[in-house]
Amino acid sequence: MKIPVQVAGETNVGMKRNHNEDTFSIVESENLFIVCDGMGGHASGEVASQMAVETLKTFYKETREDPELTWPYKMDRSRRYEENRLITGIKLANLRIHEAAKRKTKYKGMGTTITAIYCVEEGFYLAHVGDSRIYRVRDGEIEQLSEDHSLLNDYIKMKKLSPEEIESFPHKNVIVRALGMKESVKVDTFFDTPNPGDIFLMCSDGLNGEISDATMLDTVQRYQQDLQVVCHELIEAANRAGGSDNITVLLVRQP
Repeated sequence: MKIPVQVAGETNVGMKRNHNEDTFSIVESENLFIVCDGMGGHASGEVASQMAVETLKTFYKETREDPELTWPYKMDRSRRYEENRLITGIKLANLRIHEAAKRKTKYKGMGTTITAIYCVEEGFYLAHVGDSRIYRVRDGEIEQLSEDHSLLNDYIKMKKLSPEEIESFPHKNVIVRALGMKESVKVDTFFDTPNPGDIFLMCSDGLNGEISDATMLDTVQRYQQDLQVVCHELIEAANRAGGSDNITVLLVRQP
């Protein structure tokens, strides 16, 4: 069943890179929304992020057209069909990227983060692997719903680093989980029941790496009448702050 949501997205190469390895997709027919941030150099990160998006989109199309289609992974009986569908599509994308990286030397080491939101009648299923993020803006507050799969976040959890140590941490960009790293991958998922007016913000780290959560919240609230304008203004703010990476923003609003 098609769920009425408002959606907008935009991607930008940033101020320092010469090509964009981010990919996003708004799959309105499925109420499926995806942001990926590729890695791997020589444009292979772009290949990985596009492969992830296309694999997930194709899996959703095939399972919609043929509900009896045999899935490449067993269903987890403790989860609902919709959550299994999202996890399976992402796991399949991981396998395709991993296999491509093994087949071609130029793709060796490529991978991508992924965040995805799948809207169903009961609410939103959210999934992610890597350090691209999902936030929720509700009642004048912004909350990060995803947890970064990064070395920095692991250190924060283990050692409770001070703000100064976090700021000077030398390996901020090291990701400990991403699509393509291994033959299999653990996909973090959670379910959220949105309130009317909630805005879900998906982004690559080119956004949150440059501007604060407070700046994101202020921008969303200031321009929220037009989600496309919000996307543009967030990217402009990140570029003004340095734009050291590709920047992608995708917004989903519960009317």
